[in-house]
Amino acid sequence: MKICIHTQYYLPEIGAPQARLSELAKFLNKNDNEVTILTSLPNYPTGKIFDGYPNFFKEERIDGIKVIRSFIYPSKSKKIVPRLLSYFSFVISSLIIGIIKISKQDIILTESPPLFLGFSGFVLSKIKGAKWIFNVSDLWPESAVFLGIIKNGFVLNISKKLEEFFYKNSWLIMGQSREIVNNIKQRFPYLNVYRYSNAVDTDKYNPANAGTFFNQFKMKKKIKIVYAGLHGMAQGLEQVIDCLKYLETSYFSKCHIFFIGDGPEKEFLINKSNEIVNCPISFIHPQPKVTMPQIWASSDIAIIPLKKYIPGAVPSKLYEAMSSGVPIIMISSGESKKIVNESECGITVNPGDLKGVSDSISRLIFDKDLREKMGSNGRKYVKTHFRRSIINKEFLEYLEKNDN
Repeated sequence: MKICIHTQYYLPEIGAPQARLSELAKFLNKNDNEVTILTSLPNYPTGKIFDGYPNFFKEERIDGIKVIRSFIYPSKSKKIVPRLLSYFSFVISSLIIGIIKISKQDIILTESPPLFLGFSGFVLSKIKGAKWIFNVSDLWPESAVFLGIIKNGFVLNISKKLEEFFYKNSWLIMGQSREIVNNIKQRFPYLNVYRYSNAVDTDKYNPANAGTFFNQFKMKKKIKIVYAGLHGMAQGLEQVIDCLKYLETSYFSKCHIFFIGDGPEKEFLINKSNEIVNCPISFIHPQPKVTMPQIWASSDIAIIPLKKYIPGAVPSKLYEAMSSGVPIIMISSGESKKIVNESECGITVNPGDLKGVSDSISRLIFDKDLREKMGSNGRKYVKTHFRRSIINKEFLEYLEKNDN
C-alpha cells in the first residue's frame, strides 16, 4: 500500500505524536508499504524553525522514509490569534505542497490536533484517490473548551461543525484512548472508529538502561523525581511547585524534582519556582529522543500532572515511565488515573489536590520497597497492554483486511 501520514508534528521534534507516528511509519515501511510523511518544518515546542532547515520547503529522508516539509508560521504563543495563524499556515501550505509533491495514495492519515488540518487532509484524499483516516489524539474542540482556550460562540460552533464534517467524511476514525473512542462512538454510532493507543517500545524503555545522566547534578543520594515533556497549559506543572508548601522543608534535602523539556509555560514556571527558598526544582532543556530511555530508567519517581480533567487525555510519557520500571505520581482524574490504579504502578491524585501531591511525594521518598513494587507492576502491565510492536501489527492487519 501507498500510505501518506499527514501531520504538523514529526521528527526531529520530540513529543507524543512525533514518536507514535514515526514508529508507525517505520513499521509500515518495514512491512513492504510505501510511506510518505507530509509535515511542517520542525519548530515544536520552541516556536522557531530548527537550525539547518530553510523557511519554506524541504525534502529529506528520516529512517529511510521520504519526508516532505512545507511552510509553517512558527509560534509558541498562548494567544489564540498566533496559534490560529500557525495552524492555518500549515493547513494551506500542506495542501499546496501535497497536491504538487504527493503521488496517488491508497491511504492518507491526518493527525489531529490541530483539528483544522482535517481540511487539507480531506481535500488531498479526494485529489489523490485515497481512503482518508482521521487520527484523533486529542478531542477537539472539547479539550480546548475544558482548558478555557475556546469559549461558547462562533469559534466553538464552527469547530464543532468541522469536527462532525471530518468524522462523517472519514473512511476510518482513529482514537488514542478508550475515552476518545467511546466519546466518538456515542455521538456517531454508525461510523468506523478504531482504537490505536499510544504505546511504548518495551525493549527500548527498560530498567536496565539506568545510567549516569543525573550524575552531572551531583545529587546521587537524593530521590530523583522527574517530569519530562511539554511545559504547556494542559500539563498544569504549577501544581508540582505549589505542592511544595505542604512538604516539610527538611525533605528538600532528600529529593530533587527535574522538569525536562520546553513550552509556553516554562518561563512562568521558572519564575514561580524562584519565589521558593531553596526550591528543589531544576529545569533542563529538552533532551534528544535517544537519551530518554536512560533518563526514565535513572529516575526514582515519575510525576505526570494534568491541569484538569481533559476527555481522553493519556500522556504518552506514562507508558515510557511504566516500561522503565518507575513508580508514578499521576495527577489526573481520567483514563490515565484508571490505568495507574488498575496496574497498581503508582499513586493517583485529583488535579488541584496539592496536599495529596505533597503526601504522595513524602510517601514514595521514604518507601523504597513500595517504589520497587510499583515500578515492577507498571512494567508488567505495559508489556501486556501497550507494546508498540503488537499495536502496530494489529493496526496493519486491520488495514490489510479492509483493503478493498
